Amino acid sequence: MAKTANITEGSIVKPLFYFFFPILLGSFFQQLYNTVDALIVGNFLGKEALAAVGGTTSTYLNLFVGFFVGLSSGTTVLISQYFGSRNYEHISRTVHTSIALSVVIGVLLSIAGFFSARASLIFLNVPAEILDLSLNYIYIYFIGLFLMLIYNMGCAILRAVGDSKHPLYFLIASCFVNIVLDILFVYVFGWGVRGAAIATVLAQAEAAALVMLSLFQSDDALHFSFHDLCIDFKITKDIFKIGFPAAIESVLYTISNLIIAAKINDFGVDVIAANTAYGKIDAIYWMILQAFGISITTFVGQNFGARKFDRVKKGINRWMAIALAISAVLSVLMIFFAPQLLLLFNNDPAVIRIGRQIIIWIVPFWFTYVPIGLMSGSLRGMGNTLIPTIITAVGIIGLRSVWILLIPNLSLQSVFMVYPATWIVTSIVFLFYYYSGLYKKGIIQVSNAI
Repeated sequence: MAKTANITEGSIVKPLFYFFFPILLGSFFQQLYNTVDALIVGNFLGKEALAAVGGTTSTYLNLFVGFFVGLSSGTTVLISQYFGSRNYEHISRTVHTSIALSVVIGVLLSIAGFFSARASLIFLNVPAEILDLSLNYIYIYFIGLFLMLIYNMGCAILRAVGDSKHPLYFLIASCFVNIVLDILFVYVFGWGVRGAAIATVLAQAEAAALVMLSLFQSDDALHFSFHDLCIDFKITKDIFKIGFPAAIESVLYTISNLIIAAKINDFGVDVIAANTAYGKIDAIYWMILQAFGISITTFVGQNFGARKFDRVKKGINRWMAIALAISAVLSVLMIFFAPQLLLLFNNDPAVIRIGRQIIIWIVPFWFTYVPIGLMSGSLRGMGNTLIPTIITAVGIIGLRSVWILLIPNLSLQSVFMVYPATWIVTSIVFLFYYYSGLYKKGIIQVSNAI
C-alpha cells in the first residue's frame, strides 16, 4: 500500500531529505543490477567480457531505457500536481493510463532495440572481438525490457505522491535476487554474459511484480484494477506534452555519449574496459544527483499544484546549495580512493592506469553539473520541459558532437574533457534562464491541476 506524503506545509529541507535518502538507496540498488554484472563478468570472464557488457553496450541500452524514464516523468509531474490540488479522480485515471502506456511502449522499444542491435553496434565501432559477446547480452536484455519499464512507471507513480520507500524495498529484494542468480548462472553454470543478462531480466521481473502488487493493494486513488485499465487520450496528451521533451533530452544525451563511446572504441579494449570500470564508479555520483533531481521534482510539483510559489523558490535554492556541497566532498573522496575502486572491476595494470587518468580528468568537475540536474528537475515539476530540453540539446549534445566529430586527431584526454566543458557552459545558461525569470513563459498548465 502506498504511503503518501503531503509536502506543501512545514519544513522545506526535512521532507526533501525524507525523499532523497530512499530514492538514493533505490538508485544505488538499481545501479547494482549492471554493476554486479560488471563485477562478476570482469572477474570471472576477463576484460573482453567486461568491455562487452559495459561501454558502448551499456550506453546503447540506456538509449531505450532513458527515453522511457524521461517520458515517465510526465506521469510524475501530473500525479504530483493532481495530488497537490487534491484531484483524486484524475490521479486514478493517470495511474491506469500510465501502466497501459508502459506495456505498449515497452513492447515497441524491445522490438526496436532487439532488431537494431547488431547494425547499431557495428556502426558504433564496437571491436570485432567483443561484438558477439555484446550481442549475447543485449538480445536477452531486450526480451525483458518491458518489465523494467513497468517497474519504472510504477515507481514514478508512487514517488509522485511522496512514497519513496516502497520502490526502495522492491529494488533491494530484486537486487539480491540478481546477485544470487549472477553468481549461479555465470560462475556455477558457466553461462557467460548470457547468464548475467538472464539474471538481470529475472530480477527485473520480480521488481515489476512487486510494484504492481503495491498498486493492486492500494486502497486510495493509486489503486490499480485491470477493469479500469485504459489509455485516456487527454491524459496521454498531457503525459507526452510534459514527458516527451524529457524523453528526447535523454535520447540526445545518450546519442552524444554514444558518439563519445564510438570515439573511445578507437583507442582499443584496454581503454574500453577502463571506461567501463570508471563508469560504474561514476554512476555512484550520478545516482546521488538523480536523487536530488527526483526529490526536487516531486517537491516542486506538489507545491506548484498547491500554488505555493514562494515555497517552491526557497526549496530550489536550499536544495541547490546542499547538492553543491555534497558534490565537492564526493569529488575529493573519489579521487583519493580511485585505485582501490578500480581494482574492484579488473586488476589489469593498463586498465587501472587509464582508469585513474579518466578520474583525474573528470571527477573534479562533477559539481558543475549540479545546476543542470536540479534546474531540469525543478522546471519539470512546474511543467516547463521544452526550453530546458533545447538548452541541454544545444549546450551539451550539440557542443559534444561538434567537439568529437569536427576536431581532428583528438587525444584521449581531449575526448574525456568534453564532459566538464559542456557541463560548465550548460549550467551557466540554466542558471540565467531560471534566475532571470524567463522560465515562467515556458510553464505548461496541467489540465484540472492548477
